[in-house]
Amino acid sequence: MSTINHAPPGTLQWPIDDPNFTTVDANSLQILERFKLCFLGAHSVGKSTVVENLIGREFLPHGFGNVTRRPLIVQLIHRPVANRTSTNNASTTTDATANSTEWGEFLHLPNQKFFDYTKIRDQILYDTEAETQHLSDSREISPNPIHLRIFSPKVLTLTLIDLPGIPVKHPIYEQPIRDMLIQYISSPACLIIAVISALDDLAHCKALKMAREVDPGRARTFGLLTKVDLMDPGYDVVRILAGRIISLPFGYVPLVNRGIGKEMDIASALKAEREFFKRHPSYQAKAEYCGMPFFAHKLNLWLKLRVQV
Repeated sequence: MSTINHAPPGTLQWPIDDPNFTTVDANSLQILERFKLCFLGAHSVGKSTVVENLIGREFLPHGFGNVTRRPLIVQLIHRPVANRTSTNNASTTTDATANSTEWGEFLHLPNQKFFDYTKIRDQILYDTEAETQHLSDSREISPNPIHLRIFSPKVLTLTLIDLPGIPVKHPIYEQPIRDMLIQYISSPACLIIAVISALDDLAHCKALKMAREVDPGRARTFGLLTKVDLMDPGYDVVRILAGRIISLPFGYVPLVNRGIGKEMDIASALKAEREFFKRHPSYQAKAEYCGMPFFAHKLNLWLKLRVQV
């Protein structure tokens, strides 16, 4: 049984073609390497929720504070239903109900398929605790990533990276985390998704400042404004969307996040988001340019541009 060969500080390893994973064709491997989305932002701005909404599945831990304490590299593999025959060595499962068309695999758990997304979440929590339990402070993180691959006929083949939150007001913990985040977003193949709370001051946004260090022309930086529904009456993000504060070539998309503790599935949350923008006086005239569907549309445009390069 092989194990993850953790990269030493200062390097990154991308286990694109590993025998612990179900065999993937060469074209998909190339796409995984070329198309990476790095979700960058402070604690509790909604990065994990955005990742879930984009995939359409709930499988990530949520909570207040520093929940994502290890980078999570999620490789999405589009696998048509017609090609669902078992391959390679990832074949066993203890799940009661197996969906043969959609499952997850962890690099460090060869021969195991996870057909239940709740069990994927539990495994992420377990692996995070196992790696960080020796750390003396909850604000500390481990640079060793968790590698998850999801096979589904409902996803596009690409790599999503859910990064730990940028710490604030504590330089002792901030510098090593900051150095690690810079490593990820420095890759030219990476689209930096700066996830920003609409409740925060954009002019002092650490995610945008960090992105500019590695992408000074902001040619691969994309802005997401979360929690716009929590702004006080009379306030909105219209000036930001118009590029009047900090302009981004890819622009910004406002979102309504699913709140912690709310009993709402992804489909219901997206419907509620759509209704919010259609009814809000500041956004209703441009509602089609708001929300997760428009974010997904802009990502598709980026993917097409990358294919042409």
